[in-house]
Amino acid sequence: MFKFKILTTLLLVASFSLYGQNTFTLSSNTLGGNATQIEEFNGFGCVGENTSPQLSWANAPEGTKSFAITMYDPDAPTGSGWWHWLAFDIPNDINELVKDAGNIASNLMPAEVIQSVTDYGAYGYGGPCPPENHGIHQYVITIHALDVDKLGLDKNTNPAVVGYYLWNHTIAKSSMISYYERKK
Repeated sequence: MFKFKILTTLLLVASFSLYGQNTFTLSSNTLGGNATQIEEFNGFGCVGENTSPQLSWANAPEGTKSFAITMYDPDAPTGSGWWHWLAFDIPNDINELVKDAGNIASNLMPAEVIQSVTDYGAYGYGGPCPPENHGIHQYVITIHALDVDKLGLDKNTNPAVVGYYLWNHTIAKSSMISYYERKK
C-alpha cells in the first residue's frame, strides 16, 4: 500500500510538471476562499466596501486577442442567478487588474475596458450581497480568453447578451470560487 501511495504521488507530480505549467490560470492576492466585508456590496441592505479583488492570470492560449472578467452567483434566488461584474475588451497584453479596478470612479481599469451593467442595475463591480439567512452563496469569478479584440458591445448591454457573446468567442477560461454568507 505504501509503495502504491508513493507511485501515485510521483505520477501526480510528474503530470503536473509536464502538463500543469501551461494551464490558463486565474488567481488573486486579495481574495481567498471566502469573501469579506471588503468585497461585499454596499446597498440592498449590505454595508460592505464593495471593493473588487486584485486578479491576475497567466498562460493565456495562443490566439487570445482580448480578455473578459465575469463574476456570477448561481445561488441567487432569481431563477437565473445574479451577475455581479462584467468587464470586457481587456487588451491581450494585460494580465492583471488591481484591487478596486471594478470601481468605475477609481479610474484604475484600463481606459478601453468596458464594464457593463450588472444585475444591480449599475456599472462595474457589485460585490456579494446574498439575502439574509439564505445560506452560503458561491461567487464564480472567471477570466475568458477571447478570439476577438472587441466584443462590439457597450456599457448598457445586459448581462445575458454579454454572456451570449462571451460564449461565442471564448477559446479558454479559468475560474475561481469564493463563498459568502449573510446572517441576520
